[in-house]
Order: sequence, then structure tokens, then C-alpha cells
Amino acid sequence: MTDSSDSGIFPAELEVADTVGRLMEFWGFKRPMGRMWTLLYLSPQPLGAAEIGSELKMSAGAVSMALGELLKWGAVKKSWRPGERRDFYEAETSVGKLVQRVLRERELTLVREFAEALGRAEAELPAAASSEPESLGFKRERLQHLRALSQMGEGLLRALVSGQSIDPTPFLSMRDKAS
Repeated sequence: MTDSSDSGIFPAELEVADTVGRLMEFWGFKRPMGRMWTLLYLSPQPLGAAEIGSELKMSAGAVSMALGELLKWGAVKKSWRPGERRDFYEAETSVGKLVQRVLRERELTLVREFAEALGRAEAELPAAASSEPESLGFKRERLQHLRALSQMGEGLLRALVSGQSIDPTPFLSMRDKAS
């Protein structure tokens, strides 16, 4: 296998970068972020923004925006070379660390907000009135079920973020109750 004529990146590397980009997009990030992280991860030395843009056929503006996001998430870090004035970038190599950060800063926050919304909704339901006691009871029960699910989700995310092992039994139990 030979690399492309005008760059030092192999076609297989571009395929991996595109696949990681699609995966990142699925997780709610921008595809170029995954492509850039992969290029840096596979590079034996830090790369400059111009090199990244050249390898991935991206404009300077697109490279700058994606690098800013990657820096914000801790997925890349700046480095320098003696005698050079421009910035160079290298990938965070601990994928587990990256996943933990996303789970902590994004998913865990969302699950907490969900639990708070459920609590407010449950508190705002009027006391059972004679005209609709069954309907209110049904809604209250469903909200409590969702609250238990959110608490379980928060526990799962906390365990993943802290590196603890996870016991799937409560999730299987909840699945069985829903059937």
C-alpha cells in the first residue's frame, strides 16, 4: 500500500479518520473533530494547523474551529517545537479519559436535568381530585418510574466516570418489569 502522492497519510488512515468522524458525529460532535483527532492520534509527531488542513483537505477556518472544540474537550493539546513560532497539536491518547470527560460534562448533566424536571412535574401534579383520580394516579406512577430510571442512569454514569465496575442486574430487573 502506498500513500497518496501529495501527502504522508495513507488511504487506510483517511478511511479510519472518516469512520471516527462519523462515530463522533453520531455522538453529537462535528465530523471534522473526529477526523482531526484521528489524524493527530496516528501521527508520530505533533502537526501544525496548516498540515492538518492539507492532509484532510480542510480550510484554515474549518481547521481552526475544529481545533478550538477539540482543545475545549481536552481531545488535543498544544505543543511546540524549538525554533518554531506556530502552534502544533497532538492527540490525547487516553480514549477512556476522553469518554469519561464527555460522560461527566454532557450526559451526566443531562440526566440530572431530566431528574429535576421529573421532580418538578411530579410536585406540580394536583392532589387527586374526585373528577380524575385514576388519571392522576397513573401519571404519578409513570413519573416515579421515569425518576427511578433517571436515578439508575445517573448511578451508571457516575460509575463509568469514576472507573468503577458496573453491575447490570438493576438494569435487567427494570427491563423485566417493563415487559
